[in-house]
Amino acid sequence: MKKKILCLVDDDDVYQFTFLRQIKDSDLAKDILMFSDGELAMDFIEGHLAEVDSLPDIIFLDINMPIMDGWEFLEEFIRLKPNIGKKIVIYMVSSSIDPSDIDRAKAISEVSDYLIKPIVKEQVKTIIEQN
Repeated sequence: MKKKILCLVDDDDVYQFTFLRQIKDSDLAKDILMFSDGELAMDFIEGHLAEVDSLPDIIFLDINMPIMDGWEFLEEFIRLKPNIGKKIVIYMVSSSIDPSDIDRAKAISEVSDYLIKPIVKEQVKTIIEQN
């Protein structure tokens, strides 16, 4: 299994810590990028367009965040996607079980799946193996 660069975009410090710990402990990723809002993640992507090997392979994206939420991030990502020199897979990750959030995410072709928090390392391992 080729190790991937994972990216977590989530404003919950406890969830960030837990995610980072389980991924590092299981040695599943080549690198882990973490951002507390969509704007920081988008700034990183835009700033590294010429450095494809620095960009994430898989993004785990929360919905509800300050500054730029997950939906706004997706809008910007879709706009920027033609300029990105690699395939980036996005999973929405939320504690929301609201059917409208799930349906909205699944209607966006750039979203591979909608995952309910907390995701566990077995799920991440499966996602890495599938991508």
